Amino acid sequence: MKFLAIDTSGKRLLTVAVNGDKISSFDGDCAMQHSVRLFPEIERVLTGAALPLSDCDFLACVVGPGSFTGIRIGISAVKGLCFGAEKKALPVTSFDAIAYAVGGEDKIAAVDAGHGYLYAKGYGRAALEAGYYPEEEVFSLAKEKGVPVLSAEELPYKTQVVSLKEGLLNYCFAHGEKTEPSDALAAVYIRRSNAEEGR
Repeated sequence: MKFLAIDTSGKRLLTVAVNGDKISSFDGDCAMQHSVRLFPEIERVLTGAALPLSDCDFLACVVGPGSFTGIRIGISAVKGLCFGAEKKALPVTSFDAIAYAVGGEDKIAAVDAGHGYLYAKGYGRAALEAGYYPEEEVFSLAKEKGVPVLSAEELPYKTQVVSLKEGLLNYCFAHGEKTEPSDALAAVYIRRSNAEEGR
């Protein structure tokens, strides 16, 4: 399998190029400068994996929830690259990128939404519809069901911090056949941005 996958939905920037057994990646805090750092890192990981964009089977992109601006940057970049290289895209939610980082069916994937709230989705016996919840509600459910709360970053409550790189790779390997035309890529926001809510 050959693909490029990116995640610009959070504080970190993740780019991964897979060319069979050869994997090249960048995963680092870019101080929310995704628009400046994204394309140089894409070029670097593609070169590191000896993978021309034209040889990719598909391009994957985390579509949210997370940073409103970051999500738009990632989706726009992947749409443009797919259009130019005539490739299909694989959308990956932040929840799936987190959940696929570890085994087991029962878990809650959480993304910090700020101000004491989380974007969260439950898997298995922790049935929780993807949504915007107070932190206390999510962790209360996790305790009641006896399931871990997974996150890609430290949260105020006790969570299991996982590798987004591993989750994104695992999801792509498992669902690489679920590609779609790049113009169908759509952001998963769950709620309106602070700017929109303040109008």
